[in-house]
Amino acid sequence: MKVTVPATSANLGPGFDTLGIAVGIKNQVIIKPSKFHSVSLKGEGANNPILKDNNMFLSIFNDFYNNLSTKKQFFRFEFINEIPLSRGLGSSSAVIVSAIASAYAIEGLALSKEKLLNLALAYESHPDNITPAVMGGFTVATVQDNEVLHIKKEMPKHLVCVVVIPNRPISTQLSRKTLPYKYSKEDAIFNLSRSSLLTAAFFSENWELLKTASQDRFHQYYRMKQMPELFEVQKIALKNGALMSTLSGSGSTLFSVSYKQESKHLETVLREKFPHFKVFTTPFDNNGVKIEY
Repeated sequence: MKVTVPATSANLGPGFDTLGIAVGIKNQVIIKPSKFHSVSLKGEGANNPILKDNNMFLSIFNDFYNNLSTKKQFFRFEFINEIPLSRGLGSSSAVIVSAIASAYAIEGLALSKEKLLNLALAYESHPDNITPAVMGGFTVATVQDNEVLHIKKEMPKHLVCVVVIPNRPISTQLSRKTLPYKYSKEDAIFNLSRSSLLTAAFFSENWELLKTASQDRFHQYYRMKQMPELFEVQKIALKNGALMSTLSGSGSTLFSVSYKQESKHLETVLREKFPHFKVFTTPFDNNGVKIEY
């Protein structure tokens, strides 16, 4: 069987720990019966032996499989990773979601996406990445009584995302420490108004509002200061056709939304300006996690 989970971009500017969207690059794991345990890894992280030896997927998978199964069975796990590590594109959420989904699927047990999402919450306390990873599309999510409450909007095909991935990471833990301990009432109102407008713009497909609605005063400035080139990436993206351009999660990836017909120009400009960064265009993903037998 094969389990596929998309990359995700969280926060989207003002929607701190709340808003997220699924993009078209994916991680896959192919699982086959085997006489002994084995792991192969291709793509992102393939040259990192620590990932094979201390694999978060296997740890979570075994937690669930050992509780769900009465028989001892060995598997070969073949990982094909497109989601870069520690770049703010939801690689950890993809691992969590795929591991839980795999354990249930191997046992032939029904697992709704709602239940999968809430099981994943135990490993990832913020719902902004795990929700689009499971559901796909643009999602608004919050947690109430240890349950994820969410709404999804499918993304149209005439919109794509242009992604700029720097050649070094920003630590999520360290970047959270750079954030202010307190915010002013004015900044809180600023973000609340933008986050509300951004959500309304996505659901009403009023894309021209995205540039204003994606402004933020809570986290982006403090995180992007750790990699000042990101301010220039954002500025150039917005000048060359991006409908919005925000730090993806805690970074270091910069995520931009563009009309499909204008995305080639935007990608070309960003490639020329930042030759040491990885720049590419990808569609959005409206499916979320997929299991194929």
